[in-house]
Amino acid sequence: MEKRIIINIGRQLGSGGHDIGRMLAQDFHAQYYDREILNIAAKESGFSEEFFEKNDERKGFLRSFLHLPFSNSSAGDSFYQNNFSQEGLFKFQSDAIRKEAEKGSCVFVGRCADYVLRDFPNTVNIFITAPVQFRIDNVAKKSGVSSEEARKIIEQGEKHRAEYYNYYTGKRWGDAKSYDLCIDASILGLEQTEKFIAEFIRKRFAL
Repeated sequence: MEKRIIINIGRQLGSGGHDIGRMLAQDFHAQYYDREILNIAAKESGFSEEFFEKNDERKGFLRSFLHLPFSNSSAGDSFYQNNFSQEGLFKFQSDAIRKEAEKGSCVFVGRCADYVLRDFPNTVNIFITAPVQFRIDNVAKKSGVSSEEARKIIEQGEKHRAEYYNYYTGKRWGDAKSYDLCIDASILGLEQTEKFIAEFIRKRFAL
């Protein structure tokens, strides 16, 4: 029977983490989950996907709650009956991550998956970084914005990302102690970085 492998990827914005995650998923014949997990969580919870999208990797969900629709009225009723808290959406998302991880090999990008799946066997946690100019260039190219705008996108996005991770895990986002491998994707390039990570995973799990 093929060994189930769970790969959790933390990443700096613009470092190429999404692309590397997709390549790893192909390499290990694993399911890939990034924003896809939001759709699954929305279906499981009964809330609209827009609700999850707006609060993706942000803490303090209740601030935008009243401005977004439910996908059905029964979900709205249960919201009040169950004294929904700030942590409610995080739990829905975490449950969706665990449910998908139980099915087979997966690659999860962000969303505290390393913390959510901390008790799962054959789990490896990777953090992908890169120098700020490398990331600015990537964001500017992909988003069609100026370097100045790209820098602002990175600063704001990483502020929310760090607050979210730190708040729900009790750890520090990007701290090497939280991961099995931290790697600068700019040194080898995305494809060779993926190959390096894949080899690390194969050696770790004797694949």
